[in-house]
Amino acid sequence: MSTNRTDRLYAIVEEMRARAPRTLRAADMARRFEVNVRTIERDLAALQQAGVPIWAQPGPGGGYALDPRTTLPPLNLTPDEATAIAVALAATSSMPFAAAGRSALQKLTAVMSSRQLEAATALTDRVLLSGTEAETQTQEARVVEEALRQNLALEIEYRDAEGTATTRTVEPTALLRGHESWYLIGWCRLRQDGRSFRLDRIDRARLTAELVTPRPVEEVLGEYPPGFRRPALGRLANEE
Repeated sequence: MSTNRTDRLYAIVEEMRARAPRTLRAADMARRFEVNVRTIERDLAALQQAGVPIWAQPGPGGGYALDPRTTLPPLNLTPDEATAIAVALAATSSMPFAAAGRSALQKLTAVMSSRQLEAATALTDRVLLSGTEAETQTQEARVVEEALRQNLALEIEYRDAEGTATTRTVEPTALLRGHESWYLIGWCRLRQDGRSFRLDRIDRARLTAELVTPRPVEEVLGEYPPGFRRPALGRLANEE
């Protein structure tokens, strides 16, 4: 029986996961899903672009296989869970790693069944956000993210509240959400002290090749900022 594309993509991943690390031929999958081989090849390419670790083995007896070391069982994302992620991303599109968040949501929704996806879409359509759309990230903010990710010293041109511009080398420590903006927290070599820099006041940011050891927030700021908390992943969120 033929299936729609969303359900077929989901089924392809599950069939390859069950067979991994053995390969599956495109022709066999085409017969299984009652489509032509070119359709299956387009589906496999779409899954690879979405980050699914599918590799091809050419030649006689070859085919496609899923790397079981880098895949997860079905996540069974519920419609309200998908809606919550979509709303959070839409409401805070200027947050750090927003592009990665959108990519993650695309990967998650790609493996939802068509019924779940339709329910999530219908629920998301009933959530309204007031005001203008949140500003998208600047190139400078993305450079700051990369410095934090790779533990690299960062050169910035920064304007303070009075408009005075300075060039500084900063060892990135953390990103902090204030009442009005996001801030880079880091060790400023110009001042030889911990400082916070509003991301929207960074006029230019450049990665250096210098690896640095991240300093604890308490060392950079003197103490952990009162009233702030760290985000948590998975079961850690339930242990606080």
